[in-house]
Parts: sequence; structure tokens; C-alpha cells
Amino acid sequence: MLDAGATPCKTGGVKDTRITIINQQHRFRLDRVAVHRVVATLAAIAARTCRAAPPWREVTVIITDDAGIEPFNRAIMKHAGTTDVITQRYESLPGEPAGLLGEVIVNVERAWQVGDARRGWSASHELALYLAHGCDHLNDEDDTTPAGRQRMRRRELRWLRRLHVPVLFKPAARAFF
Repeated sequence: MLDAGATPCKTGGVKDTRITIINQQHRFRLDRVAVHRVVATLAAIAARTCRAAPPWREVTVIITDDAGIEPFNRAIMKHAGTTDVITQRYESLPGEPAGLLGEVIVNVERAWQVGDARRGWSASHELALYLAHGCDHLNDEDDTTPAGRQRMRRRELRWLRRLHVPVLFKPAARAFF
């Protein structure tokens, strides 16, 4: 299981980008190192994809479940119920170093359910897709139109092919179900 507290690391691929992972759920056991590696790689790929954007400075990933993401969805998106991923993007304040600050809130319960149901896919692939989608939104990409959604999905799937998604869920991932 991921540590309950914040766990920062440097991406290695995006110079001076700090990645912090916060686990707010206890139903699913995840490989902390593999999750860090996926986020770092996706952040590096996404940052290189959008050269006109400011450098990526800090990304916080909040891992939650259906019950945990619902308050975020209501407060940020003004929607009732659960969702798979929510992204918040912030620009640096005056006087701070230039760079992108962002939050990616992912629902591992949804990833487990949806990933398990897709043929030739896994819960790990679904979780990695949510993380890629969040990184795409941090690049200020928009999926409010069918064309925008299609463009983002193609790009995210291309990123995942480059990533070679590792196993993110540890055995007995459904220990509390």
C-alpha cells in the first residue's frame, strides 16, 4: 500500500519537477515505486509534448476511491457522484519561480472496476490511462468537444505504448471487498 503521507520524488525526466503522491484510500494495495515511475515518465513525456508551456515544477497525485473522489468532483467540477480523474492546473504566483503546478486526483476503485471489465486491458492500464489523461490536462488540453476528446485519447494511448505499463496493483488488491 502507498504511504498514507506525501511522498515526493524528482522525476528524472523533467528537470526539477517534484512529484508528490498522496494515498487517501485503503482498499487497494499499489506498488509505490511503480506508481512513481509511471507518473514521472508520463510527466516527462507530457512536458516534452507541450514545448510552449512553462516548465513543470510540481505535480501532486492524490490517489483515492469512489467515496474519496466525490467531494473533489462536487467542489471542483460542480458535478454530483464519482468520476475517474480530476485535474487542477495552477500557474506560479508572482515572485515564485516560473512553472506549472498541478494536481491529478485519480480513482483507483474505478480503475480496478473498468480495467477488469475490458478485454486485453488491466486495472494497471486503466490507472495509467487516468494518470496520462491528467498529465494531458496539465498541458492545458481540453476534452470538452468530441474532437478534443479523440485527440487526447489518441495521444494518451500513444504515451502508454511508450511507457510499457507495469503492474501497479499488488496481489490481494481487493482485500477489503
